[in-house]
Amino acid sequence: MDTARARSCPVALGSPIDSDGPRVALYAEEYAADPHHAYREMRRQYGSLVPVDLSPGVPATLVIGYHTAVRILNDPDHFPADPRTWQQNIPGECPVLPMLEWRPNALRSVGSEHLRYRRANASSLAEIDLHALHAVVEQAAIPLINAFCGDGAADLISQYAFPLTFGVLNVMLGCPAEISQQVASGMAAIFEGVNADKGNAMLASALFDLVTLKRSVPGDDITSRLIAHPAVLTDEEMIHQLVTVYGAGLEPQQNLIANTLLLMMTDDRFAGSVHGGSLSTRDALDEVLFIDPPMANYCVSYPKQPILIDGVWLPAHQPVIVSMSGCNNDPALGVNEFGPNRSHLAWSVGPHACPARSVAYLVVQDAIDQLLDALPEMRLATKREALAWRPGPFHRALVSLPVTFPPSPPLAVL
Repeated sequence: MDTARARSCPVALGSPIDSDGPRVALYAEEYAADPHHAYREMRRQYGSLVPVDLSPGVPATLVIGYHTAVRILNDPDHFPADPRTWQQNIPGECPVLPMLEWRPNALRSVGSEHLRYRRANASSLAEIDLHALHAVVEQAAIPLINAFCGDGAADLISQYAFPLTFGVLNVMLGCPAEISQQVASGMAAIFEGVNADKGNAMLASALFDLVTLKRSVPGDDITSRLIAHPAVLTDEEMIHQLVTVYGAGLEPQQNLIANTLLLMMTDDRFAGSVHGGSLSTRDALDEVLFIDPPMANYCVSYPKQPILIDGVWLPAHQPVIVSMSGCNNDPALGVNEFGPNRSHLAWSVGPHACPARSVAYLVVQDAIDQLLDALPEMRLATKREALAWRPGPFHRALVSLPVTFPPSPPLAVL
């Protein structure tokens, strides 16, 4: 079918799910290597709504039009987040199921249940002492930096971004080391889509142990506050609130640290800030959130009935994925209408917008500043083009971030 002729008819394109042509494979290495080229091609061929596969045989519609995404994200009546009808026909071993399946939490609920879960989560997050959190990040950062500062080289993901993010999350959630190791393994399997069903089960088991511990020995942490909340969450509900906190806090923050450091080391506008230039870490953070957000595609909904959007019929109960990256870079916005510090969708919008953005900003910015203060002459150890990106339909994540620097003496431990 001729694309130009198809667009002249308001419904000629039919449904992205049932597209006669090939769907874009978001799990492919080619997409991970250059997603922005892929978005340009998607926009040229399909417009704002794109037929994609999240994994082999799992179709979805990807939204890459900014204004279309905002409309969808602010319309939970037509675009609810409950996937239970969809997942009835999805095999349990599907690698993306743990990222999309129904859970009794705010991310996958609607109406009064969504409000109940969201209030419990927002209240527990609001009680985090941000001043004390500065010290938590610093206490996590210094031993990690000391472990490699004398070597003159490091991988900033495996040796810094991941262990720091995970360690800070464990402190905020009150999770001891023996439980947190199972959490890390389970989360990795879910995000990588490798043995995701087993990772999901491992994660649930570990979080049940954490909930059991905190019911008997509460502390000043998110888990204990969720347990004490007037919502009176059951053990199962508690597990799935914690899945959300770990899922939203671990992978995205790790990627945001790495992607921002990459920008600051390779872009002339920011590279000077490694040596105390005029542009701040916060400027770089906002640029990454706008141009290359750590969760490129997510904010999933499942229309209750067929609905016509932008001349395309979206089928009932099939996943609609918002591409925060694709939408942020939508040429329809115009350079002057929006700026990288104002309108990006990296935190989402509407009733499912992230309630922890201030916490995330603090952790990521402090982590970057601690590292740059300690190793101001750090350089990327390879050409940017040689870096590899992890395949996957949701995240924007480097495999590794190798750097070099003059060997330095260890920092004083607080």
